[in-house]
Amino acid sequence: MTELRIERSFDVPPETLFAFITQTNHLLEWWGPEGLHVPEHDLDFSKTGPWFSVMVNPEGQRYKVSGQVTSVNAPMSVGFTWGWHDETDLRGVESHVTLTVSQRDNGAHLVIEHRDLPNDEARDNHNQGWSSSLIKLERLTH
Repeated sequence: MTELRIERSFDVPPETLFAFITQTNHLLEWWGPEGLHVPEHDLDFSKTGPWFSVMVNPEGQRYKVSGQVTSVNAPMSVGFTWGWHDETDLRGVESHVTLTVSQRDNGAHLVIEHRDLPNDEARDNHNQGWSSSLIKLERLTH
């Protein structure tokens, strides 16, 4: 299995960044790569339990992903499973994501670890998706 690790720093307190990565109203502002919107969701990473989102691109293509929030350690980390659905809504290979927030000199540091990806292509695709989503998050926190 393959892993992905992405790190970013933000000029906000760790508690603020943690709210942006866990609370529904904030997640909906940055969740999904640029150009996609999220018309259907159950996104709440502030508590354990099931979650899902449907991201839609400008051409109307739908991308559904779902999982379980497995751990919440406020204001430091949240962990969840991740599985894409196919066009028949069958959930595919499950991977695991951990978002970890820590204090840094003038703000907060975020580490995204996406583990158990099936191959390098999946890792590269997720790197593009997470990186694009983080551009949106960076805009919101400035």
